[in-house]
Amino acid sequence: MTLTTKTVMQKTAATLVLVAGLAAAGAWAQTAPQVKFATSEGDFVVEVYPDKAPKTVENFLQYVRDKHYDGTVFHRVINNFMVQGGGFDARYQQKPTRAAVVHEGREALAKGGSLNVTGTLAMARTSDPHSATAQFFINVKDNDFLNPTPIPPGDPVPRFEYQGRVYENTPRARLLEAPQLFGYTVFGKVVSGQEVIDKIKIKPTGAGGPFPSDVPKTPIFINSATLLK
Repeated sequence: MTLTTKTVMQKTAATLVLVAGLAAAGAWAQTAPQVKFATSEGDFVVEVYPDKAPKTVENFLQYVRDKHYDGTVFHRVINNFMVQGGGFDARYQQKPTRAAVVHEGREALAKGGSLNVTGTLAMARTSDPHSATAQFFINVKDNDFLNPTPIPPGDPVPRFEYQGRVYENTPRARLLEAPQLFGYTVFGKVVSGQEVIDKIKIKPTGAGGPFPSDVPKTPIFINSATLLK
């Protein structure tokens, strides 16, 4: 084998490895389902990540398949915070839901998931961390205070600081189950149509239905939510 031939073969092998890597990356990207929301303010598309929060994503996609979101409204809109929808119809009647999904915020972060930053999609819930059903919100700014709080190693945890207070030798289970430390599970992000979200977030709001504030004065409808892939 001549040096020239050997060099060509080495370059060819390297190229094949690169192509295979790109193909694998492309295949991975294609595994991220996308959902198109057609709203009265325009369309936007979200991408969700079953590899980061599998139960949360499957719960959300099942509501999409069931057409749960069709005909609902964005009932809570707060500029410089988030826009929330997916739970109430045009008369502000709450739609029936399935059982709540387990909280996956910390697990998602441990797998490289996103924080609650602008454009990310997260599950809405009550003060109970495991109460999320169908409602979701889209962050319109970086909301650090919504992020799950990592728990340091150890049992008991030698030192833990939260909101300016220091806790020493705290049982690990006590920290893991503290409701205020769970945060909110991010499971996707807006990949197109962010300008629609930017239009929604600045709409005038006031009282509406059972809510005393933050309801768009002109209803913002989700006409349909469709699974694209």
